[in-house]
Amino acid sequence: MSLATYAWFLPAAGLCAGAVLGFAARANHFCTMSGLERYWYAGDGRGLRTWMLAAVVALVATQTLQATGHVETADSFYIRSDFAWIGAIAGGIAFGFGMALVGTCGFGALVRLGGGSLRSLIVLIVLGLSAMSAQKGVIAQGRVALSDDFAIDLSGVGGQSLGAIAGHLAGTDLTLAVTALVALAMLAWIFASADYRRRFGSMATGATVGLVIAFGWWATSLAAAQSFEIVQIEAGSFVVPVSDTILQFVTFTGVLPDYGVGLVVGVVLGAAGCALWKRDVRWEACDDARELGRHLAGGLLMGVGGVFAMGCTIGQGVTAVSALAISAPVVLASIFLGARMGLAYLIEGSPFGAFRAASAPAE
Repeated sequence: MSLATYAWFLPAAGLCAGAVLGFAARANHFCTMSGLERYWYAGDGRGLRTWMLAAVVALVATQTLQATGHVETADSFYIRSDFAWIGAIAGGIAFGFGMALVGTCGFGALVRLGGGSLRSLIVLIVLGLSAMSAQKGVIAQGRVALSDDFAIDLSGVGGQSLGAIAGHLAGTDLTLAVTALVALAMLAWIFASADYRRRFGSMATGATVGLVIAFGWWATSLAAAQSFEIVQIEAGSFVVPVSDTILQFVTFTGVLPDYGVGLVVGVVLGAAGCALWKRDVRWEACDDARELGRHLAGGLLMGVGGVFAMGCTIGQGVTAVSALAISAPVVLASIFLGARMGLAYLIEGSPFGAFRAASAPAE
C-alpha cells in the first residue's frame, strides 16, 4: 500500500511543508508586504526579488513535474474554474489594502504568530471567519451575483493556463516554451541587481519557498491519483485554508484535515521553532483601540478579498504563477495597487495619494 493512500498523509505532508516554509520565512524575514514597502519607499528591491525568485523556482519545478507526469495542475481550481475577472480585480485590491493596514498578508500573519504576535492571532481569526462567509456564507451570495455570474469561460481557448491558451492558438503544446519565456523574463529582472546577486541567504529563501510550493502540487497530485477519496489539488494558499483550520479546531466535521490545514499549522510551528532557536519570541498586542480597529479591518478585507480573488500573495503570487494561471498577473497587479493605496492612506492620509505621487513630476 502506498504511503499516499493513508488517511493522514495529506495533513502530515502539509505539516512538514509548512514547518519548512515557516522556519525559512521567519529566519530570513520573507514577507511580500515588507518587500513592496521597502521597494516603494526605500528603493530596496531585495524582498521583492526574493518573492519573485520563489515564484520562478515554483514555476520551473512545477512545470517540470507536470511534464514528467508527476503533477497535473489542470485539475486545480486555478485552472479548472471560469475566470472571475471582477473578483480578481476587486478582490485583489481589497486584499492588498487590507494587507497594508495589517502590515503583512495571511502567510506573514502566521509567521508572526509563531513569534508571539497576538495581533496576528486577531487578524487570522477575522480573516478566517470572513473568508468562510465569503466562500459559503452571507457574503458568498453577493460574490456569486457580483463576480461569479460574470466569469468568463475560457474552455474554448484551452482553459485558464497561459500554456494551454498559447498551445490552442498555435495548434501545438507550448507549455514548456511559455514557462521558459516567463521564467527568463523574471530571472532577468531579479538578477539585474548586482547587490542581489550577492545575497545568497535571500536566494536560498526564495528557492526554498518555491520548492515547497512544488512539493505541495506533487503531494496532492499523488494522493488524488492513489486515493479513493476526492482530493483537492493544491500547493499553498493562506486564505480559505485558514478558515478550514479554524473550523477543524472548533467543531468535528467528520472530515480529516486536508493538506492546506496541515500547511497552516506547520507554518506556525516552523516559525515558532525558528523564533525559539533565535530567542526571538516576543509577545505583542495592539497598543490601542485604533490599532486594533485597523487590524480588524485589514483581516476582514484580506479574508473577503482573498476569496473573491481566489488567492493571496502566495496563492496567486506563487502557486497560481507556478500553474501559469491567467488569473495570477491580474490578481497580483490588483493586490499591488491595493497595497499602494493602503500605504498611501496610512502614510499620506489618503489612498489617492498613491496616484498623486505616481503622477508627480520628477525633480
